Amino acid sequence: MKFIVKLFPEIMIKGGPVKKRMVSMLSDNLRTLLYRIDKSIEVKRFWDKIEVQVEDGLADAVRKVLRQTPGVEQYLEVIQFDTGENLERIAEKVAEHQLNLIEGKTFVVRAKRSGEHEATSFEIERYVGAYMFEHGNPAGVDLKNPQVKIEFELNQNTLNIITRRQAGLGGFPIGTQGDVLSLMSGGFDSTVASYLTMKRGLKTHFVFFNLGGAAHEVGVKQVALYLWSQFGASHRVQFVSVPFEEVVEEIFRSTHESYMGVTLKRLMIMASEKLADVMGIDALVTGESVAQVSSQTLRNLAVIDEVSEKLILRPLATMNKPEIIEIADSIGTRQFAENMPEYCGVISKNPVTNASFTRMEKEASRFNYDVLERAVEQSVTIPVDKIVEDVNTAAPVEVVNEPLGAKVIDIRRESEISHAPLSIESMNIPFNELNRTFKTLNQSEQYLLYCEKGVMSQLHAQYLRDAGYKNVRVYRPNTSK
Repeated sequence: MKFIVKLFPEIMIKGGPVKKRMVSMLSDNLRTLLYRIDKSIEVKRFWDKIEVQVEDGLADAVRKVLRQTPGVEQYLEVIQFDTGENLERIAEKVAEHQLNLIEGKTFVVRAKRSGEHEATSFEIERYVGAYMFEHGNPAGVDLKNPQVKIEFELNQNTLNIITRRQAGLGGFPIGTQGDVLSLMSGGFDSTVASYLTMKRGLKTHFVFFNLGGAAHEVGVKQVALYLWSQFGASHRVQFVSVPFEEVVEEIFRSTHESYMGVTLKRLMIMASEKLADVMGIDALVTGESVAQVSSQTLRNLAVIDEVSEKLILRPLATMNKPEIIEIADSIGTRQFAENMPEYCGVISKNPVTNASFTRMEKEASRFNYDVLERAVEQSVTIPVDKIVEDVNTAAPVEVVNEPLGAKVIDIRRESEISHAPLSIESMNIPFNELNRTFKTLNQSEQYLLYCEKGVMSQLHAQYLRDAGYKNVRVYRPNTSK
């Protein structure tokens, strides 16, 4: 089976050297991702497209990669033939694979050419359309609003009959636009902001400021892992966790309550700048959008940015909440955000919305910055792909291959379960409801959590064990049987 990958239009309008570098990077990224599926997959790079040849049984996995890889505008599924300039042979091959589609329906033929050809696109379309009309049983030809569009491309002597056209993610290939460090709380805003920078081709690392909640850190780690695995797995990125409990205590001691929120954001930016310097990163990413609340007014954002010389990107600056939630829905992070424990609110009492630079300077002068330095020194950095291993280091969650009397809880979404149901009896509690629902279960029973790859189940099992539940393990069926 062959896929033709079409490039994001902004790549195509770049100058020669830049375009060549971007196409090369996208090709390398796809090889990295597709070779993890099967090393037999062929990836060929051309100046204006990338072709992927794959066995039919691997097609679904390849579709998922092409749909979620930054830099792919769309991909075509094609059947390929060597037809030369012979219009009759072209028409025969198109009819062989597409004639059944026009039965009783209006249709139109659309052809694209590249290379040297004697016939124009219009002449090819007219010839193939007439052949289809003569040999099929269509309702007629409709050039404007057809029920069926027959599409093919002719590249020199090669005919590509398009059987399916699927939109990709768009954007630039990751690795072409540099690195950024994204401040992640795990809520709607920070996750969508991180997704947008990844889509734009930025290698996006994550920094999390722990304000005192183990559950929050596990939650943020799992959404960071999800974002990376879905949209950025072609490159290895880092997850930095910074203990900020002492910093919060020092804010309470030194800062007027109305300036606590702005102060917290300033200190997060300062800490992020120090970490970014060590990592060789020039820009930070935050999830703020301009609004008349808390730290999101223009004045407060200016007061926050004052503490850093780094470029601070705010992809959501002009978006409203419904727009942000809509993106979260489309990329699969809404359920993470809705169930994310929050701790920031404890220091957002009566926040100033029009901070004074002079007053902020006085508030900042009372803060003991040794506390911030210690927090940065105590930060822990791990590769995102090692998150599960890290979460389980302290008290590894046992993985079993047979239920042996324990009740299996499938924590996947309903759509995932219907696509690949378990072959044994199980109950379904989606991961986003598990932390709330587990306590209502009969605690005299033993429970096994299941998800497709074992990642989410391990994270949630560890969270439940940390919360005091010792009757939970991970179920991973033995697929070798």
